[in-house]
Amino acid sequence: MLALHDAVAAYGETRVLGPLSLTLARGERVALVGRSGAGKSTLLSVMYDRWRDQGAALMPQDLGLVATLSVFHNVYMGRLDRHPWWRNLLTLVRPRRADVAEIDVLLSRLGLDDKLWPPCGELSGGQRQRVAAARVIHQGGGMLLADEPVSALDGPLSEVVLTALTDAYPTAVLAMHDVDLALRYCTRVIGIQDGAIAIDQPSQRLAATDLLTLY
Repeated sequence: MLALHDAVAAYGETRVLGPLSLTLARGERVALVGRSGAGKSTLLSVMYDRWRDQGAALMPQDLGLVATLSVFHNVYMGRLDRHPWWRNLLTLVRPRRADVAEIDVLLSRLGLDDKLWPPCGELSGGQRQRVAAARVIHQGGGMLLADEPVSALDGPLSEVVLTALTDAYPTAVLAMHDVDLALRYCTRVIGIQDGAIAIDQPSQRLAATDLLTLY
């Protein structure tokens, strides 16, 4: 199990999170829900700081893509730490066919089969979000921490991406703005309000109306 005990976060002298305690079992998919500014992103940052050495992978809300690099190279960066420096440098000029083929398959699954080589700066917001999802799937790890991973996507595409993310990471914490998707794709819902846990229930016990008090 992964655990936080009396976690606190502050900006200057202003406390924005906690004290907050929770445990996360392997195989749980947790949705963090609540209004903007409630503390969801801060909680994900605390989790990443605590759990990154245990294999946590992060998909941040700002995506962290390099606009001047191709989609291929942005996705490839998910595994930079697995390869020697000379191979990563060579990949900038002449990517290996096996890497190209593997990433091409992943992009196709996310509806980006024709976007392997364009620079990320030329893509729409929804396309960039899918590139970031592809990168974190390519990265792999013991668990996923994702901040609004489908906020720029419509219904069908959001489901495609959430399915791909949860297939790749059976253990995940996802900050979500769409409570219907949160209830469908996550096994547990934690509602954050004013930096504290206001709701913590299995998804099957909740309806979307039960979460309205958070907003």
